[in-house]
Amino acid sequence: MDGTAARRIVTHRYRSALICHAGDTLNQDGMSRWLGSWSDLVLRVEIDEPKSRLVRRVRREVRRSGLTGFVDVLAFRAWYRLRHARHDAIWTDELIRDLARRFPGEVTPERLRVRSPNQPEVVQALREHKVDFVLARCKSLLKPEVIAAAPRGIFVLHPGICPEYRNAHGGFWALTRRDLDRVGTTLLRIDAGVDTGPVFGYYSAPFDEARESHLVIQDRTLFANLDEIADAMRGAVTGTRAPVDTSGRESRAWGQPRLTRYLSWKRAAKRARAGR
Repeated sequence: MDGTAARRIVTHRYRSALICHAGDTLNQDGMSRWLGSWSDLVLRVEIDEPKSRLVRRVRREVRRSGLTGFVDVLAFRAWYRLRHARHDAIWTDELIRDLARRFPGEVTPERLRVRSPNQPEVVQALREHKVDFVLARCKSLLKPEVIAAAPRGIFVLHPGICPEYRNAHGGFWALTRRDLDRVGTTLLRIDAGVDTGPVFGYYSAPFDEARESHLVIQDRTLFANLDEIADAMRGAVTGTRAPVDTSGRESRAWGQPRLTRYLSWKRAAKRARAGR
């Protein structure tokens, strides 16, 4: 192989797409900047979910948790709004500004607004833009035809350590169980299951469990490691990074956060802090 061919391989930038929720500035702006800094971000799919999706989620949670458990879930959401929402919004705004400083390059992918990431228009757009890989920052499970439209894979940055803490709130449950060695972000490639695909990296960061919300903590473990995550994703996309062996480990999908578990965690965290 001559020097020109070698340089062409090293400098090749794969074509990427981002799937996120409409109105989610952290992903629409911040993650777009980061993804566009090391790949050619050509498409951003923005999900504007109908209210019927929320109704289905509520029904699913009632079936999973029962009425008492669902009240616990609602109580946590009310508590979060009163106790943490304002502070967390300020923290997120500063994070967005920091990402703009770190990744100042202009990123202008084509935007596709959909009600669901599983609409045929998404598959069509991924193929028309010749997207190599996708970063999915959304709550929806993707159908096989969407996954197949990205030949080098669809990746997620899961807020929890997989396979022990699968589903969207795995990080919350690791914290409330005070399983602090498993508080972090998992880079994995989507398959047909719920966070069951091959894992390509785990990432953690210092946090203050007594003072910070679970959302700030899980964002810390992600955004403190963007350079390392970019390297790992490049390796996964090119096939030069092998998946982590997770065979023989416990695997569990967790439900929605609950206030009783949250308050118990915070009491334990404060006792541990006082005992240092």
